[in-house]
Amino acid sequence: MSDEPSQNPTRRTVLRGSAAVGAALTLGHLPTATASSAPPRPISLTVNGRHVAAAIDPRTSLLDALRDEAGTTGPKKGCNQGACGACTVLLDGRRVLSCLTFAVMHEEQEITTIEGIADGDSLHPVQQAFIDHDAFQCGFCTSGQIVSAVGLLAEEPGIAKDRIPEGMSGNLCRCAAYCNIRDAIQSASTEMAKER
Repeated sequence: MSDEPSQNPTRRTVLRGSAAVGAALTLGHLPTATASSAPPRPISLTVNGRHVAAAIDPRTSLLDALRDEAGTTGPKKGCNQGACGACTVLLDGRRVLSCLTFAVMHEEQEITTIEGIADGDSLHPVQQAFIDHDAFQCGFCTSGQIVSAVGLLAEEPGIAKDRIPEGMSGNLCRCAAYCNIRDAIQSASTEMAKER
């Protein structure tokens, strides 16, 4: 019998190796390729009309920069994969998932979060409609829903009610308040049409 390792590992060998790797990962003993961080880069963001200067890792997501550097906690870190919409912000009026883009890419743009939607003490029509139609339950997704709805109504003023679910498809509500959200957006659309 040869002392050379087998070219075809057994199931037991693979399982033992997997267990060892899993244990090492859990204990943090494996070196990673991303262990070193990039040097901080100074940036200046315009968030809700105010300038925010910070020195951040160039790989920092816009969501993390907004929450950690600008102090805006409205955009939520839900899935952190662009699937739930809780982190939705407006970039120059366009809806963007802030967890999927780097902060350094948006120095020249106006960033609007839920904190910048109202006009002073006067709520935006979408905000008021969400209250009037009880379009939230736990509230975690609400900031992203409202910001997305504001963007949607800017894209499609007077949107038909049956188009709203498709227009809001990137924003999930785990409490399933979708009917109330749709009614709130339709109501806000009607109210905004009167103001034009």
